[in-house]
Amino acid sequence: MKPVKTRVILIAVFILISFFSIIPSIYPNTPGWWKAITGNAEMHLGLDLQGGVYLVERVETGKAVKEKLYKDYSDIESFVKAKKPGKTKDITLKNGYIVLSGGLLKNKTSMAALKTYIKNHHISLKLSNDIIGFKPSALSLYKKEAVEGAVEVMRNRIDQFGLVAPKIARQGKNLIVVELPGVKNVKQAIKLIGKTARLTFKLVDDKHNIVNALNGKIPKGDEILYHIKYNKYTHKTTKIPYLLKKTVLLDGSAISSANVQMNQYNQPTVGVSLNSEGAKQFGKITTKYTGKRLAIILDRNVISAPVIEEPILGGNASISGHFTMAQANNLAIALRSGALPAPVKIIQNNTVGPTLGADSIHDGILAAVVGTILVILFMVFYYKFSGLIADFALLENVLFLMAALSLFGATLTLPGIAGIILTIGMSVDSNVLIFERIREELREGKPIVIAIENGYNKAFFTILDSHVTALITAAVLFYFGSGPVKGFAVTLSLGIMINLFTSLVGTKVIFDIISNKKELDKLSI
Repeated sequence: MKPVKTRVILIAVFILISFFSIIPSIYPNTPGWWKAITGNAEMHLGLDLQGGVYLVERVETGKAVKEKLYKDYSDIESFVKAKKPGKTKDITLKNGYIVLSGGLLKNKTSMAALKTYIKNHHISLKLSNDIIGFKPSALSLYKKEAVEGAVEVMRNRIDQFGLVAPKIARQGKNLIVVELPGVKNVKQAIKLIGKTARLTFKLVDDKHNIVNALNGKIPKGDEILYHIKYNKYTHKTTKIPYLLKKTVLLDGSAISSANVQMNQYNQPTVGVSLNSEGAKQFGKITTKYTGKRLAIILDRNVISAPVIEEPILGGNASISGHFTMAQANNLAIALRSGALPAPVKIIQNNTVGPTLGADSIHDGILAAVVGTILVILFMVFYYKFSGLIADFALLENVLFLMAALSLFGATLTLPGIAGIILTIGMSVDSNVLIFERIREELREGKPIVIAIENGYNKAFFTILDSHVTALITAAVLFYFGSGPVKGFAVTLSLGIMINLFTSLVGTKVIFDIISNKKELDKLSI
């Protein structure tokens, strides 16, 4: 008599847990207490099943490096000006390098002081003869940080969308793959994700004439940016030019929070709170430049340029620009999540419609059901009653697999459904090996109980070997693959591990129950 009680209880518990875990995935309106019992376990549908957006974006790392070099150039220029007034013409920015010339090069004292300053304050730069440039290691690091920073910023923005199971991952040196399943407003999502959202504060140059600047006579240290305004009634866009100082007085890194507010005219604005350091800097800026205009710039577009009427010391500011509620909300999200360290360019944009997703679900489920029915019929036809036992293990396998996907909060994709179908095939394949071994034992004239025992023992290592090999393959697919390939690998891996249990324990316990109840003189196999 073989003890089976423990194994029966174990299988029964697994089946009960599986049913409880699957229900929330099938019925979205499952009561809250039910979801609480299962730990809010729920399987999600992937991009190819419920529709959404698949993007591949390239981070323009060169622009991030260029901007960093300009900041260093501005600081070094200020140092040179402080040490030797009137000689800033001897230091220029050209072709990705800071170029030194004239009297500055000839003055050994000034050059020694400059070399010491660079060594102490700009460790990423290297002074070589008359050129200052990035060290190769620093250049690679800035590019890497630009991509990693872009991934983090995009993830923060996507999280605030409230999407289920979004994916964002770095690919190669400067590419980012973004999957947004279930997105309804595709254009809005793409615009928000790719928005640089770099907020800067710069002084308006009211000393020089904007007309002369537009004709090519731009003063050194100045630039022309525009306030772009769209009239929703005439559908016309106007561009108002501003002559600004290039120096950034404050940027978006000082922002601690941003929220939509309503002003006195009941129009949406974006209220910004600065961190302690930012509040301190903003207080100094507004104190120093009281009476002058301070331009608020977002992604090189002048939002507004109000006059600083008095020092702003509280660390709070308001950005207004005739926003709609949606525009204000998107701006607040972008500012809260931070600015992209470099612009991104979409190089691949695939939109999957919900209709196509519904068709994929229908075809996938149909394929799984038809495949399962055909396998069940074949096993009953070829192995008789033993085939029914194998079919029980097959259904058990599918149930446990769906429960595991739900408990892990996995995302089911079309390749994932293919993995489930493959698992169905592997499930009966293990039982075929066992049953053929049992048949061999019976042909040799051994008693049925011994034939069953030997059949399982002899097939054990063959089944284990095939499953471990398949598991290694799935692991490789998961490690090197991305998106749908990973979905297939996850489903296949879980299916392999579950199949080992159901084929070696799930079917064996039924044979043990039968042999315990009566002496077998014939086995339907």
